[in-house]
Amino acid sequence: MAPKKPEKLFLMQKVMLRVCYALTPLVFAAVYLFGWRSLALVLVVFVFGIATEAVFTLKQGKPITSAVFVTCMIFALSLPPTVPFWMAVVGIVAGVALGKMIFGGFGQNVFNPAMMGRCFIYVTFPIQMTNEWVEPILGGIAGFGRWSTLPDATTMATPMAALRTGADIPFERLFFGFTSGSLGETSDLLIVLGGIYLIYTKAASYRLALSCLLGGISLSGLLYSIGVPAVPSPVLTLVSGSFLFGTVFVVTEPVSGAKTNAGQWIYGFMIGALTIALRGFSNFSEGIMFSVLIMNAFVPILDQTVRQMAAPKKAAAS
Repeated sequence: MAPKKPEKLFLMQKVMLRVCYALTPLVFAAVYLFGWRSLALVLVVFVFGIATEAVFTLKQGKPITSAVFVTCMIFALSLPPTVPFWMAVVGIVAGVALGKMIFGGFGQNVFNPAMMGRCFIYVTFPIQMTNEWVEPILGGIAGFGRWSTLPDATTMATPMAALRTGADIPFERLFFGFTSGSLGETSDLLIVLGGIYLIYTKAASYRLALSCLLGGISLSGLLYSIGVPAVPSPVLTLVSGSFLFGTVFVVTEPVSGAKTNAGQWIYGFMIGALTIALRGFSNFSEGIMFSVLIMNAFVPILDQTVRQMAAPKKAAAS
């Protein structure tokens, strides 16, 4: 029997489209800082991410959801500017197929698919994902006049890695994004504005974002105050690396995150704290990706525990 043809090829979800709107300025910022190759990388990821979901959904008579747009944008913006196109294709296919579709598609995935895809290529191709970075193009029209950064602009370290060694990096460089790093993590200003938009339009939970910030600030402040050398001040910790990008666009992902109010506070706080712990004591200068995936695994039992603890109170109140 032939599969039923879906009434619509794409299912447009307002919440997911709002996340895409919030991410779009980061795409243009990536072009400005690293050249038009950045946009090409995003488009390639879109093509293969959508195609991967289509392989699963269309034969079932279901439409492609706009959630895959968000997955593609977050995944692409989490990549280094020089990552090979084929490697990005491997990552997004793995993220959509293994992180989402094998669980049943939209609304049923346990893990964040964008982080699953990034983790897949992170552990498979560690050199390209951790040691090959480039300085941004600055001045004039910058990257809008180039395909990519020059070969002699290659650097071995991101600001996050430099901060672990005690380097002093001006706050304004980190906040405005005039540093090396992944495509979407550089401009904290645009990330903060995107977060305000998402919370204002109710496309993201303020509990998830705020609790993650509190977790990161609490542990980084404690470790910094007792003199742990690999942990910079809380302010520099938050504006360096992908902490804010992950807080705003990854931690607040509604499907793989906690659903109960109390669960969201615990979930976000633990991701923030785990990120600081992994940054300071592991071999990886970043930690948000691993922290999110670890806490994704605990979401079912976390929400279940919160509901069970609340049940006697509700029964007593009735």
